[in-house]
Amino acid sequence: MTVRWGPGAVALVATAAAAVVLVLVGYGSGAGLGTGSGGSVPAYAREPGVPRVKTERDRRELPLEKEEFSARDRGRIARAQSYEVRRCMRSFGFDDFPLEPGLGPLMAESYSATMTMVAMPSYGMLDLRQARRSGYGFDPERTEAELKRILPTGRAPTEREDGVLHGTASERVVNGREVPAGGCSAEGARRLVRGVTDVDRMWTYVAGRQEKLDKVVAEDERVRRAFRDWSRCVAGKGFRTYETPMAAFRDKEWRRGRDDGNTGRTSRELGTAVADVTCKRELNTAGVWWAVSEEVQRADLRRNKSRYAAVRRDQQRVRDTVREVLGAKSR
Repeated sequence: MTVRWGPGAVALVATAAAAVVLVLVGYGSGAGLGTGSGGSVPAYAREPGVPRVKTERDRRELPLEKEEFSARDRGRIARAQSYEVRRCMRSFGFDDFPLEPGLGPLMAESYSATMTMVAMPSYGMLDLRQARRSGYGFDPERTEAELKRILPTGRAPTEREDGVLHGTASERVVNGREVPAGGCSAEGARRLVRGVTDVDRMWTYVAGRQEKLDKVVAEDERVRRAFRDWSRCVAGKGFRTYETPMAAFRDKEWRRGRDDGNTGRTSRELGTAVADVTCKRELNTAGVWWAVSEEVQRADLRRNKSRYAAVRRDQQRVRDTVREVLGAKSR
């Protein structure tokens, strides 16, 4: 899966915990580390339809990424839900409830834990500067700065407000109204999916297909060949032999003795990470992965056309509702 800093949005999206990834054209059976006009790039990694991917900026959007809510959509959904939650809270007499309530210490700690989770696509990372600086871990200062940027800035809810917000209040009736299941937070989410025919499918279908297709891609001989060449390249630079880039990323040695989710950034870890990224750039490993992923995803879109269409219709219903909510607030 792809890296996503932050909790994703204090929104409807959070209820589905979205975050996933992704994944051509047929091409020749050239084996080994062929050379030629592409330098050390194997012939099979220079076939038509295989993009040159040296950094994340080089990686084009994959078909199923277009089937998910966009970053702009998620931001608008989060904003609309904030308005709906506040409206619900005001209906219980909390007239000054903030649009973006701050977090208590326990919730802030939870956000911090979310920030330290590092996820990767199956070809691993491509950032050479990150490899040199942080190896397979993360930069604590950058993480802390990002956490401060995304945390809500409003005041934290009072204990009574929090009970109504999350539906945990001991009193089921507050100011003459029954607290909805899950509190105003859940009620705000429900209001944005009114009219949606299958909420669970809308949030999970594409992600579920991506997860299954990623496994298909990983077993494709073209990807396996690319990973074998990458593995020989890393070993040739004096480091351990790994079957796949994710095996290098998940090496338990990097996190041994740590309880913060980070790595020790030893010289061996940093050296391995640099060799990992360098070999992927030299061999266009991520380009091959992208090409096979694109082929597999397009075939899945054709095979399950009606299901994807149903998801799109429900997504559009949410966009329409969000437009109404935000439009009403701007008037």
